[in-house]
Amino acid sequence: MAAKNKSNEIRITRIYDAPVKTVWEAWTDPEQVAQWWGPRGFTLTTHSKDLRVGGEWCYTMHGPDGVDYPNKTKYFEVEKYSRLVYDHGGNDDRPPLFRVTVLFTEIKEKTKMDMSMTLPTPEAAEEIRKFIKKAGGDSTWDRLAEYLAKESFGKDQFVINRTFDAPIELMFEMWTNPKHFSQWLSPTGFKMSFLKADIQRGGSSFYFMTDGSSTKMYGRAKYLEIEHPNRIVYTQQFCDENENVSRHPMAPTWPETMLTTVTLAEEGPDKTRVTITWEAHGTTTREELETFIKAKGGMTQGWTGSFDKLEAYLAETCLRKTRNPERSAIFS
Repeated sequence: MAAKNKSNEIRITRIYDAPVKTVWEAWTDPEQVAQWWGPRGFTLTTHSKDLRVGGEWCYTMHGPDGVDYPNKTKYFEVEKYSRLVYDHGGNDDRPPLFRVTVLFTEIKEKTKMDMSMTLPTPEAAEEIRKFIKKAGGDSTWDRLAEYLAKESFGKDQFVINRTFDAPIELMFEMWTNPKHFSQWLSPTGFKMSFLKADIQRGGSSFYFMTDGSSTKMYGRAKYLEIEHPNRIVYTQQFCDENENVSRHPMAPTWPETMLTTVTLAEEGPDKTRVTITWEAHGTTTREELETFIKAKGGMTQGWTGSFDKLEAYLAETCLRKTRNPERSAIFS
């Protein structure tokens, strides 16, 4: 893996399945922004918003623990449907933490959001990266994707992103080679093994997960799309040891079938962003859909644990390759 370039900027790029006008309004309309701004579990109250150069947005973020976070954003550039520049993280009692520049570009009826957060030093940027990760701040942009999907298509989705220090070919292997896939996908504290695996378009897999004691879960997946190296789509169902469809062993009203879409995008020679979109598939009752929606916090926790395991596995795999290049079997 390439060493990280130290920079005083933090970059976030997302592609949203909505036109620029829709995304811009989701950002700038106080009623809409209240539906998604902030990490999962946070809510928002806007006190005033003056969207113009020199104007301010005064709001309070309410944490799930009951703590309030007052904020005052000052706008320096406002180009409708195109560009926002503002200071973030300050209020009447403290200076802003960093300067934010957001560019909105329409690409084939989708919107590319390119955001940069500029801090005084690379060290300050690294501290903010750690703070954002610990606070789950990146889920803000996942919540925006979910809000847009609901508003544009009536879909209730769960979305989560993470950028990994690995080339896209290696990341594709992590998702399509059972040898690697089984090492990190299961929830924290569980181990996973494939009883059969045919990971290709039209193929299927049957797997087993256990916490090493009394909890045992079986599941199966059917692969609908595999486009090397950018996209993998599959359905998932819980089942018994004979591969008969069953229900989630700890959530009987969980949807019977889930649709998972994995999108891989290069963010540099040795960086890949992984986007997971999860939604109920097929016939779904209102109770099942409500269970899915209420479980988004737990889904974030579960996928975060899996992604942490993937980061550790990638580091271990690449270290093994460096020490024994002639014996490395990363792509086998």
